[in-house]
Amino acid sequence: MNVGILSDTHGFFHHRLLDFFKDVDEIWHAGDIGNMETYLALENIKPLRAVYGNIDGKDLRIQCPEVLFFKADKANVFLTHIGGYPGRYDREVKELIRQNSPDLFVCGHSHILKVMYDKTHELLFINPGAAGKFGFHKSYTAVRMRIEGKEFRDLEVLDIPR
Repeated sequence: MNVGILSDTHGFFHHRLLDFFKDVDEIWHAGDIGNMETYLALENIKPLRAVYGNIDGKDLRIQCPEVLFFKADKANVFLTHIGGYPGRYDREVKELIRQNSPDLFVCGHSHILKVMYDKTHELLFINPGAAGKFGFHKSYTAVRMRIEGKEFRDLEVLDIPR
């Protein structure tokens, strides 16, 4: 299974995402989508799994949950917007990790691209950075990778200078 991961679009859809996500099976959005137009644009490219973020309005909060747990191939995935990072997880997120034992934890919010293995919780942590125009980030970023069973392979980053 091939997945494309992004976050913090804030209502902006960069045209280079179309090519970057052309061969993925699903797109995962870790919140701060920005508006329904962006949500629908992503949904029209590939099947979309998304959570709402702190800037998302009522329409997106009705459409998307705050927290999403699902299986991708055989891997247990946890997707949310505000999560922290290994060693500094949000208190509620840390408890959800403890209760659900995900193999992969994806969040956004910080606008900082970060991929780390969390030895304590035995999971891969991914924050895809920010794919939108708003914020302090110097590049638009997104991630794609292949999932085989519980293994994560061929991780690639789209990095477009702003």
